[in-house]
Amino acid sequence: MPAAGLSILDPRVLETAADHRANFTSAVPFPHVVIENFLDPTFARELLASFPAFERGNSVGDDGTPGGKSTLDRIRGAGPAYQRLDDAIKSPEFLKAVGEITGIQGLIYDPWYLGGGTHENRNGMALDPHVDFNFHPSERWHRRLNLIVYLNPEWEAEWGGCLELFRDPHADARPTRSVAPLFNRCVIFETSERSWHAFDPIRLPPQRADLTRRSIALYFYTKDRPAEETAPRHTTYYVNRQLPGHIDEGRTLSRGDVAEIRQLLELRDAHIRMLYAENTALRQAQDRGLTGHLLYLAKRAYVRFRR
Repeated sequence: MPAAGLSILDPRVLETAADHRANFTSAVPFPHVVIENFLDPTFARELLASFPAFERGNSVGDDGTPGGKSTLDRIRGAGPAYQRLDDAIKSPEFLKAVGEITGIQGLIYDPWYLGGGTHENRNGMALDPHVDFNFHPSERWHRRLNLIVYLNPEWEAEWGGCLELFRDPHADARPTRSVAPLFNRCVIFETSERSWHAFDPIRLPPQRADLTRRSIALYFYTKDRPAEETAPRHTTYYVNRQLPGHIDEGRTLSRGDVAEIRQLLELRDAHIRMLYAENTALRQAQDRGLTGHLLYLAKRAYVRFRR
């Protein structure tokens, strides 16, 4: 009889833990492992059956407007199955098991699910390549692992929404590896300064346009990290996608090519607008209060002194 924290897993996951660890440590472009049938089948179906409605989650994007992605971080409110999930993943037995698969010991569960929880994406949504924030927003913990379980019983790789792992999205138009978000498939990958990941645009066929891409994202931390892997604290860092490789000199652009180029330009423009808005907000915050007034006087004195 497995411990309560391990009862949510398919027994074969633990039986083959050594194989998963070998795959994790040798994987490219950075340590990761894909595990099929990760959860106990009955439990996985219970999670799917009680997956929260899109309207229950936070669907407000970075720009403050409603979007096509919904997240719910208070997962205990999603019902008994999610309460059982929460109880399991914070147990010492579960944390030890994930540590044995990845070789990262001393893992810490995040009780606030910051950035994690249930994720749901509608048709047309995509996620640009990025590396995640490297420290917990409120604790002095190093972010070490992303564990994602997909809950899509009906999905084809050509529909998009595939997890993409990049060597260097600044240079590479194509990912090193692409993983379709199939039901009860789990991906665990190390969170580092080189763990570039994304998912490609969801393009559902008209007869399946009502489907959504559903997953549960769990993030784990440690109190310490090797010095050579530690970087100054930063937020999530995005890189806009490169032009696809087939768009090259001499090619006659199709209607689809033009639509793809326009979409990439729109995404890049939106990213630039967001950065300008953040810069403006920071300057406004800087200008307010006593510190802002003193800074203003110092700048004024400097400019006048230069004359």
